Amino acid sequence: GSSIICRNDSMTFTLNRALNELVHHYDGFILDQFGVMHNGKDGLPGAVDCVHKLKSLNKKLIILSNTSTTSQNTLAKLPKMGFDPDMFVGAVTSGEEASHYIRKIYGSGSDRKKAIWLTWNDISTSNLFLSKCGNVEPTNNVKEADFVIAHGSQVMRGNTDDSDDVSLGSFMDDGDLSLIDPILKRCHEQSLPMVCANPDMIVKVANGKTAYMPGKIAQKFEEIGGTCTNFGKPHRRHFEACLRELQLDAHRVVHIGDSLHHDIAGASSAGISSIFVTGGIHSDFFDLPLGEMPTAEQIDALCELEGHHVPFP
Repeated sequence: GSSIICRNDSMTFTLNRALNELVHHYDGFILDQFGVMHNGKDGLPGAVDCVHKLKSLNKKLIILSNTSTTSQNTLAKLPKMGFDPDMFVGAVTSGEEASHYIRKIYGSGSDRKKAIWLTWNDISTSNLFLSKCGNVEPTNNVKEADFVIAHGSQVMRGNTDDSDDVSLGSFMDDGDLSLIDPILKRCHEQSLPMVCANPDMIVKVANGKTAYMPGKIAQKFEEIGGTCTNFGKPHRRHFEACLRELQLDAHRVVHIGDSLHHDIAGASSAGISSIFVTGGIHSDFFDLPLGEMPTAEQIDALCELEGHHVPFP
């Protein structure tokens, strides 16, 4: 599969060609999804076998993902990509955590709160998320809204079907914010706070292309002066939630991820070692054939570009 670099307990990088060189150091594995396990459509080369191997060694596995879908939905999608959900202790997702926060802050009272809801085309997935938010309903009228939910990057949805959908244009495909900017501007003018259920800026999808995510929308909202509460990696509380579910101490657990910012830096903030898969979100930077290792100099260059200094031993 992809080349692998391990960040060990001394917070340095060591180059390792295969995961089996590292397995014996840990009892628990926190797995990222996109770029590590699958591409949203198919399991990545060797990933399904790797999960089976870890489970056969009695390792405890959990998914930690910046997906705006719920934990339940995340596990339910695994079989079509070749994975057995029963092999995992569970899944901690930014969507699940965000929905709990929305329920607590906005959806727990008797007065129904209204939200500008930026979401996905898929109605069943979107409605499952909304159902966990409590006494909240969507609206397309900024003036009657109480807050904004950056849940997906395809439509603004005014109710629980698609009859009032307003397209967000080509943003998901090309990052073009021209249809989203006016919405954000009106929300900021009304001083509406935002909750972001997926802080990823981009992901690599099945066809090798880049898809733009809600984190990019949240970033723009903050740039124009809006306030946003973000859920997911790199925030340490999400890694700590995994430790609680695994029932293991941080030094016995490793996180496998493909984003320097979300995965490697996030795990470090929680005192957890990490394994950096270079064939995911940063694959364009390395531009290597599958299985070929990057050099220490290439890793240093990426870290400098991303603003994360990670020394080699």
